[in-house]
Amino acid sequence: MTRSINPHLLGWSAVAALLAVPFVAGAPWTPADYVFAAVMLGVAGGAIELGQRASTGLSYRAGTLVAVAAAFLLVWINAAVGFFGSEDNDVNAVFGLVLLVAVGGTLLARLRPRGVARAMVAAAATQLAIGLTGLAAGWAAPGPVGVRTTLGGTAFFCVLWLASAALFARAARQSAQSRTASPSI
Repeated sequence: MTRSINPHLLGWSAVAALLAVPFVAGAPWTPADYVFAAVMLGVAGGAIELGQRASTGLSYRAGTLVAVAAAFLLVWINAAVGFFGSEDNDVNAVFGLVLLVAVGGTLLARLRPRGVARAMVAAAATQLAIGLTGLAAGWAAPGPVGVRTTLGGTAFFCVLWLASAALFARAARQSAQSRTASPSI
């Protein structure tokens, strides 16, 4: 008799292992750093769990993974080094709007793929608007390096949000096709 691996246990074990890496590597983290990382990983893991339970479709699940990765990286990068200047620059808090649009839109859509796709497009548009506003307002680090970093980071996150949107849109199409293919009783 073969035993299957519980994917939930595997996923949460990976989260615990990720949290242990800086400790084992001797990173100069404070207890607050570990708490922050644990909360971040816990929220990301919970969001992935929710997405996995919301649909059995591969496109929906992949869209969830990409969206959670985008949100996680956006927060992590801002906390570690900052998107505009350093992590100490208070203007970086404006990126909370991107997360508000993504999460708020997803909840308003009640996790339905078509609505979530729209929320991810709105998150990409918000990301782009903030990046361009930051450049125009002089929030980026000075010089060409700051401009390239801001443009590159903005493009990177827009691609992630749009990739997630495309996956959710595909999930919506697949869901619509399966409803029309199965006869009504």
